[in-house]
Amino acid sequence: MSDVKVKQAPIALTEGAIKALNQIKKDQNISEDHGLRVGVKGGGCSGFSYKLGFDLPKENDQVYEVSGIKILMEKAHGIYLLGMEIDWEEGLNNRGFSFNNPNATDTCGCGTSFSA
Repeated sequence: MSDVKVKQAPIALTEGAIKALNQIKKDQNISEDHGLRVGVKGGGCSGFSYKLGFDLPKENDQVYEVSGIKILMEKAHGIYLLGMEIDWEEGLNNRGFSFNNPNATDTCGCGTSFSA
């Protein structure tokens, strides 16, 4: 695994997302060895869906830091995620992480699936 920190992460986290992620780490007692894995996988209504969860670094990961949160990402996923913003929504109809991805050509109603 590369320990090189890249200055500019390909994604951004809003203040709400940072607060929610830090609370999840605390509530679930997630160690500092873990980072937030951000990626894509085939599937979902529109062709791709997002992967988001705490994980240990793997050999081919690129490692970034965004506002004190270690981000883990496979290099091949960067083309789909470059410029994406992850937010936390706390509303009556929707509560959870949302993804604002400028690379998505189409999204589904649930907001977790996209095509590029």
